[in-house]
Amino acid sequence: MTGRTWVEPITLEGSVVRLEPLSLDHLAGLTMVGLDAEIWRWMPRLVQSPADMRQLVEEAVAGDESGRERPFVTIERATSKVVGSTRFLGIAPNHRRLEIGWTWIAPPWQRTAINTEAKLLMLTHAFTKLGALRVEFKTDALNDQSRRAILALGATEEGTLRHHMVMPGGRRRDSVYFSILEDEWPRVRQHLEARLARLSRAAAERSAGAQGGSE
Repeated sequence: MTGRTWVEPITLEGSVVRLEPLSLDHLAGLTMVGLDAEIWRWMPRLVQSPADMRQLVEEAVAGDESGRERPFVTIERATSKVVGSTRFLGIAPNHRRLEIGWTWIAPPWQRTAINTEAKLLMLTHAFTKLGALRVEFKTDALNDQSRRAILALGATEEGTLRHHMVMPGGRRRDSVYFSILEDEWPRVRQHLEARLARLSRAAAERSAGAQGGSE
């Protein structure tokens, strides 16, 4: 079995987000929301221009065509607006292992239900449909916000790979690895479903309050 046949292209859809296989058709939408410098602060490459975004998308599409990766575009269902991207990568079918990474969401949609539901959809697909034994995450050791967010998913921090990457400015990045294992998935799923429900209720209350204030 290869990565191509184990993790096939698929659309994953929830109540607030839809993850579609990434293509060049999404380039304009990604460029519109994805050139904020803060998005790329901790990434191993910079995206500062439409040309940079095109190169990033073209590389992701090439990875998809080879079966090495399965990149998605992240779409807010209520508005059909592109708000970011994420991927399955590090696909190792013989070991039933893969990674969720290259995740970014434009600032207006950060700290909403979108990322929580996207992770729930991807993890459900990995463990329930693909039969994964292990799903990995990694982040820059200096990125405290990302580390907290991964831990908040219910993942376990495993350790640090020192000087794992060279960042665009030349800094030698240490990468922290996390994982969720197959037997941990039921607990993690319950946790994420409860968290998603809380975020959705809070969003509904904010919306109701805004509508009431405008009357």
